Amino acid sequence: MANAPGCRLYLVTPPDLEPVAFAPLLAAALDAGDVACVQLRLKQTDRNTTAPADLIRRACDVLRPVTQERNVAFVLNDRPDLAAETGCDGVHIGQSDTPYPEARRLIGAEGIVGVTCHDSRHLAMVAGEQGADYVAFGAFYPTDTKATPYRPTPEILEWWSSLMEIPCVAIGGITPENCGPLVRAGADFIAVVTAVWNHPDGPAAAVHAFNRAIAEADTNPRP
Repeated sequence: MANAPGCRLYLVTPPDLEPVAFAPLLAAALDAGDVACVQLRLKQTDRNTTAPADLIRRACDVLRPVTQERNVAFVLNDRPDLAAETGCDGVHIGQSDTPYPEARRLIGAEGIVGVTCHDSRHLAMVAGEQGADYVAFGAFYPTDTKATPYRPTPEILEWWSSLMEIPCVAIGGITPENCGPLVRAGADFIAVVTAVWNHPDGPAAAVHAFNRAIAEADTNPRP
């Protein structure tokens, strides 16, 4: 998840999945093109609360090897304690989750800690000053994945990338067709959920389409 030239794909899992059945889909997606990171985000969909710990542990045990064997970072949403316990590469925290200092203590100095910053420059600056490995802005487009009142514009990506070395992630309703402005604005990573896992031709086709769209929009492609 280092800040390298060019924009890369960041996959977020569906909130409700059966790990063994999902593993082949994940493998197919990762084998289809460049992916920087996979975030395991499991929610109890009726209340949008974090899934039980035992379910998270089982999913990590099944899906983490699929990801890490392909040299893709595996990040857990919400739970730095379980991320450290199960050998994840890091954790992603929201503004109402574990505070950054505690997440960093649990995951360790070498682990990844990413922070949701919505549409707030202030929250992003605070996260950066605390030592976050990346900041995430969104939702840039309408999305059914997660209810959110925040709707930043690409300008926040331009602002951040012009000031900071810390990578930024764009998320929210992003598709191969609408990702171009975010890539050109300076997003280091494009985070996607529905557009990959619900793609009519499957997740592998979606990853291929995203990689092509990112390459076409990227003014500073990776070597």
